[in-house]
Amino acid sequence: MSLIVPGYDGSAIVRSTDTEVVGRAPTTAQLLADSSATGGALSTLRITLLDGADGAPPHRHNSCTEMLYLLDGTAHILSADQVLTARTGDLVVVPPGRPHAFAAAPGSNADLLVVVTPGVERFGYFHHLQRIALGQAPPESLLEVQEAYDTYFLQSTEWNTARRAVRHRSVVA
Repeated sequence: MSLIVPGYDGSAIVRSTDTEVVGRAPTTAQLLADSSATGGALSTLRITLLDGADGAPPHRHNSCTEMLYLLDGTAHILSADQVLTARTGDLVVVPPGRPHAFAAAPGSNADLLVVVTPGVERFGYFHHLQRIALGQAPPESLLEVQEAYDTYFLQSTEWNTARRAVRHRSVVA
């Protein structure tokens, strides 16, 4: 067993009033602590998804474990080839290399605490996503930064099928 010893000797204290929120409804990310603030131990953020909104598309991390804790609501979470339903208080821990994704369940909001360990500087990734949303960068530019953020995008038939069924139900309903 290996132990990651953070490269700092004080507590990382993040005040809500000092955080940045990127994105806009129905999907926002509150940037809480980046790797540089925790001596490389972890990166953490809060993702809020409204009314069945998509969160992260299928991806994997080569060297990081990702923890998803559902603060409130209901979310669909892809883990390998299985789509799970998580509810308030549920915790999902995804090891390195395992495909995963998340979204709010249809007709539901989802408020997630996301922790990546060991930490990777992730705030730049979310700023990049915001530039894409604002039309300042093309979506395919994410492919150029996959290695920098240890986020490698994948295709998932199971996820696409589950999300297509959600969209179909919401259009028919």
